[in-house]
Amino acid sequence: MKPSLQLGVQSYCFRHFKDNAVIAEKVRAIGLDRIELCAVHADFNNPEAFASVVETYRKAGVAIVSLGVQTFTGADSEKVWFECAKLAGAKHISAHFQVDTYLKAIPKVREWCREFGMKVGIHCHGGYMFGGQPDVIRHLIGLGGPEIGWFIDTAWALQIGPWQGKPVEWAKEFAGKITGVHYKDFVFEKNGQWQDVIVGTGNLDLPAFVKALDEGGFDGVAIVEYEGDVENPDPALKACVETMRQLAA
Repeated sequence: MKPSLQLGVQSYCFRHFKDNAVIAEKVRAIGLDRIELCAVHADFNNPEAFASVVETYRKAGVAIVSLGVQTFTGADSEKVWFECAKLAGAKHISAHFQVDTYLKAIPKVREWCREFGMKVGIHCHGGYMFGGQPDVIRHLIGLGGPEIGWFIDTAWALQIGPWQGKPVEWAKEFAGKITGVHYKDFVFEKNGQWQDVIVGTGNLDLPAFVKALDEGGFDGVAIVEYEGDVENPDPALKACVETMRQLAA
């Protein structure tokens, strides 16, 4: 299956649940066998404890393909996140950088990427967070590439507004520099407040976005994310997976 549709799920979708064995069951129940694991469900600062988490998913037949989203500040202690990713068999970490520390953090992260043979993708998180807009992303990738690329969250891309937030166009412009994707979709209220919906049913032109990824040779991690229905996200996530698979039919 092409990488754009080789789907995993972000563990934050299941943040109401803390038992990783339960999370693994839910991943399988929605029809997937891959996960991006976030800090809600694992301590990435403790490799020994993390080893047991990795074993839980291994026994359930769920591959950990990415960790994150992690905020890098350039502290030497952050290298352990790469050690945990290696332990899990993942080749990717999704990340944030901060405006006051990115000049220190990016060289270290790039060095660790080379040491561990990994990629780091800068997660765009809308207009309210550093690294959420394309001009900032261009600058950061220019400093950290090719090891550091862009992790496009489609819903947060839309959140910065119709003149700038164009995930389909970004997939074309940044072809070859996209390390991963969060397939997520928003609708918006009149005051700009966002609401999660099943991917492909909101403002995201899902077929056009996937087509742009494919034509650009995308080979990163593809992650479904739905943050609504916190106590019972399974039905919506299953619908997201089914919607995505219709594109592969």
